Amino acid sequence: MEDRYLTFALGKGRLANKTMELLEEIGIHCEEMKDKDTRKLIFADEKHKMRFFLAKGPDVPTYVEYGAADIGVVGKDTIMEEGRRVYEVLDLGFGKCRMCVCGPETSRELLEHHEMIRVATKYPHIAKDYFYNHKHQTVDIIKLNGSVELGPIVELSDVIVDIVETGGTLKENGLTVLEEICPLSARMIVNQVSMQMQTERIRELIGAIKKRL
Repeated sequence: MEDRYLTFALGKGRLANKTMELLEEIGIHCEEMKDKDTRKLIFADEKHKMRFFLAKGPDVPTYVEYGAADIGVVGKDTIMEEGRRVYEVLDLGFGKCRMCVCGPETSRELLEHHEMIRVATKYPHIAKDYFYNHKHQTVDIIKLNGSVELGPIVELSDVIVDIVETGGTLKENGLTVLEEICPLSARMIVNQVSMQMQTERIRELIGAIKKRL
């Protein structure tokens, strides 16, 4: 019997569901998480001494950095945007999409000529890093929380930086992918102290999951 629980913070929604499906394949079950009416916040697999809780995506790296969770599962976009001190140990391969610079075709020239432009995004840190450190282009970054596609349409911005899955929403609104920043998918992250103190358990878990990917 293990001397302590391993605690997982899972991004709510599809990522959590896919993660639990993956864990079930390696024999880790948590039936109480499937109860849609439950008001519980923390769930456990007593047999394997594992605990799980659901969190908003941007909070997952915070829980892991500060040791409230040993392990987290969250999108690569969130890891990049939050910039927390955690170990990224595994690409789980689901939730695949791309972080892109998008806008009307007419904005392509502004990007090519490195002109001063306005960029609307939910991801100001990713946008800033891309434009300042990779393209060496000075931009005015405007943080939005809602539908960033509106930015170029209402002339708030020249382009947007956002996640693209199929590109359907862009096409419907007269926008297109102008530049790809990076591919994204769900990743497993680990607290730095937990990795040292629970090395064997965590490595075993990673190894078992890898075989299923």
